[in-house]
Amino acid sequence: MLPLEAVAVQVHARTLVTVCSVYLPPHDDIRQQDLDTLVDQLPTPFILLGDFNGHSALWGSDVTNSRGRQIERFISNNCLCLLNNDEKTYFHEPTRTFHSLDLAICSPELMPLLDFNVGNDLYNSDHFPLIVSYADSGGVIQYPPRYLFQRADWEKFMQLADVTESMVCTADITEAVQNVVDCIINAANNSIPKSSSRPKRFRRPWWNEACRDSRREEKKQWNIFRRYPTTENHVAFKRAKALARRIRRRSQRESWVNFISSITSSISSKQLWKKVKAANGIYHEFSFPVLNTGNVTHSAPLDIANTLGHALAQVSAHDSYSSDFRAIKNRAERTPLRFTARSALPYNSEFRMFELQKALSLAHDTSPGPDGITYNMLRHLNTTSLSHLLFLFNRIWTEQKYPSQWHEAIVIPILKPGKDSSNPLNYRPIALTSCLCKTLERMVNARLVFELEKQGCIPPLQSGFRRGRSTFDNLVLLETQIRNAFVRRNHLVSIFFDIEKAYDRTWRYGILLTLFNFGFRGNLPIFLKNFLSHRTFRVRMGNFYSNHFIQAEGVPQGSVLSVTLFIIHLSQILNHLPSYVHGNLYVDDLQISCQGSDMHLIERQLQNAVNKLVAWCNKNGHSISPEKSRCVHFCRKRTLHLDPVIHIQNVAIPVVDDIRFLGVIFDRKLTFLPHILHLRKKCERSLNILKVLSKTSLGADRTSLLRIYQAVILSRIDYGCMVYGSARPTVLRRLDTIHHSGLRICTGAFRTSPVESLYIISH
Repeated sequence: MLPLEAVAVQVHARTLVTVCSVYLPPHDDIRQQDLDTLVDQLPTPFILLGDFNGHSALWGSDVTNSRGRQIERFISNNCLCLLNNDEKTYFHEPTRTFHSLDLAICSPELMPLLDFNVGNDLYNSDHFPLIVSYADSGGVIQYPPRYLFQRADWEKFMQLADVTESMVCTADITEAVQNVVDCIINAANNSIPKSSSRPKRFRRPWWNEACRDSRREEKKQWNIFRRYPTTENHVAFKRAKALARRIRRRSQRESWVNFISSITSSISSKQLWKKVKAANGIYHEFSFPVLNTGNVTHSAPLDIANTLGHALAQVSAHDSYSSDFRAIKNRAERTPLRFTARSALPYNSEFRMFELQKALSLAHDTSPGPDGITYNMLRHLNTTSLSHLLFLFNRIWTEQKYPSQWHEAIVIPILKPGKDSSNPLNYRPIALTSCLCKTLERMVNARLVFELEKQGCIPPLQSGFRRGRSTFDNLVLLETQIRNAFVRRNHLVSIFFDIEKAYDRTWRYGILLTLFNFGFRGNLPIFLKNFLSHRTFRVRMGNFYSNHFIQAEGVPQGSVLSVTLFIIHLSQILNHLPSYVHGNLYVDDLQISCQGSDMHLIERQLQNAVNKLVAWCNKNGHSISPEKSRCVHFCRKRTLHLDPVIHIQNVAIPVVDDIRFLGVIFDRKLTFLPHILHLRKKCERSLNILKVLSKTSLGADRTSLLRIYQAVILSRIDYGCMVYGSARPTVLRRLDTIHHSGLRICTGAFRTSPVESLYIISH
C-alpha cells in the first residue's frame, strides 16, 4: 500500500489558506482512511486540488465508478464542498473524448468566497487548468436611484400624497393619470430618501446605522489614544471597541433571525446562496455582455441595449411570421370585432373598494415601471386618495379609454439558463410596467378568470395558473396512462412539444377573437383590446436605456394579464386533438400520447394528431420546433420493435430514452432511475449550503438549519414523489444518503450515529 502523493503549502490570500495538491493513480487501491487522515492534517481553511481519477455524476461524468463513489463518501464524511461544475477537465487523445477527473474541494467556510472555472487551453498537456479565484465584490456599474423604503417617513407621505378630486376629473384620461403620478412621485421625493446612482458600495446585510456609529466612535477613541496614550484613553478605547463588537454581533443575530423567518419552500438554492454570500460581503457583479450580430461586435452599453431591443422587436414583428400566416392574419384583421354590449353584464360593472384593496394586498413588491411608482407607495395612500384612485380606474373602465403612458414598458433582458450570452435572441424579456396599471390589471384579471371558469371556457386539461390545479395533475395523468399501458401489455408513445417564442409571438387579434367567440362584450374585452394595442418598450442595461421599440405582437412578459390571455388563446389547441389521442397542457408545455398494441396504428394516429396541431398553429401564428420537440416510446416488452417515426413538417421528431416533463424525468421503462440520479446530484450540491452555514458564526443553530434543509432540499425531494414514489425500493434508497447527510449536518451528529437517533433528535 503506497502513501498518498500530496503536497501542501500555506498562502496568504486575504487570509491564510492551505492549498494541497494530490494525485490518486487510476489503478491503485486507495484506502478511505488515508484520505480522511490527509484532511485531518490540513490546517483550515484549505483547498484540495488534484487529479483524483474518479468518475461520478456529481461532477459531470456519464457513469459512476468505485473511485467516484469513494470520493463522494470522502466529501460527505468530512463535510467538504465540491467546487466543480459539469465542465470537463481532461482530454483523452486516443479516444478523442473529454472527462472530469480533476477536482477542486474546499472546506465549507471558503465555499461562498470562491469562484471556479476551467481553462479552455490545454497548454501542451492533457489536463485543462483549474482556476479557483475569490469572488469579485466590487461594483462598477451605475444603477438608477431607488427609494429606500426602510427609511421612509410614511406619515409625511400620506399627507403629501393627497390625490384630489380635481386631479382625476380632468377631461383627458391620460392627463388625469399623469396628475396622480406627479402627486405620488412628488410626495415620495419629499418623504422617502433615494439611493445614489453612483457605483454600488456593497455592504453586509446586517450592517446598519448603529454599527456605523459604534465603528466611528471606536475609531475616534483609537485616534485619541494614539495621540495621547494615557490609561484613561486606553480604557475608553477598549470600552468603545467592546461596545462596537457587541452591537455588530447583535445586529448579525437579528439579521440572521429575519433571514430564517423569510425562508419558505418556494425559495431556490440560487436565492439562498445569494443571501449567504451577501452575509460574507460577496455580491455578484453585473457586467455588460458582449453581443455578436453577424460580423459586428457590440460592447458599448447603449449599443448593447439597442441591439437587444432591435432583436426583441424583430421576434414579435409581423415579418417574423410565415408568409402563409401573414395572409391569414391580414384577411382576418379586416373584420373588426365589435364588443359593444347590448345589455348590462355583471363583469362590466364598476369596481368597488374591496377589489382595489384586495389587488394591493396580493401584489408583491416588484421593480417599478416607467413612472417610478411602487406598490409600497400605493398601499400607504390615505382613504380619500384611494377613493379618488378608484374613481379614476372606473373612468378608464367605463369610458373605455386607455392612458397612453401605460402602453410603454421597461424591458430587463434575462439570459436563459445555459445559453450563449453573445446571442441577442438568448435573452428573456421581462417587462416592467406601471404598478398603477398592474393594479387595475389584477382587478380585471380576477373578473376575467372567474368568468372563464364559470363558463368552462378553458379546457380541463389545461392546468397552468388555475386555482386548485398544479403540475401534479399533468404528472399523475401521464404516469397513470403509462401504467395502464404496461398493465395491458401495450405500447404508449408520447410526444412533448416545444412551442417557439410562444409569449412573444402570440397573435393579439386571435386572443380577442377567442374572447369574442366566448361571448364577452362590453368594458372587459374593450379594456383588454386597449391593453394589447400600441405596445412599446425600452431596454434597460444598468443605467442605460435604449431607444423606443414597437412590440407589434405577443403579450408583455411580466404583466398580470399576460398569462391569462396567453392561456385563453393557446388552450384552444387541445380542442383539435382526435378522441383517440390524449393530451394535457401546462401553460405552453404541451404533451400528447397514444397507446395500443400495434405500433404502426399508433404512428398513424399520432401523425394525424400532430398534423392537426401543426395546422392549428399555422392558422394562429404559433410555431412548433421539431428539433426541440421529443418523442418517448414507453414499453416494457422484451421483443424487438422499431422506434416510432413521426414528422413535423417533414422533419422527424427525435426519439429519446427519457424526457424531463414539468420537473420530473420519465424514462421509457418508468424506473425513474434517471430522475433519482438527477435529483441526487442537485441535492448533493445544495448540501453545500448547509455545510457552509454549519461552519460559520452567522448563528445557524439546529432549528435554523433544519428549516433551511426542509425548504431547499427536502422540498426538492418531495416534489413529484407521488409519481416517482412507485420506483423500486433499491432505486429510492439512493436518496436516503442525501437525507441522512442533511440531518447529520443540521444536528451536528457524528457520521457513525445511528439513523434512528437522527430521526429522533431532528423531529
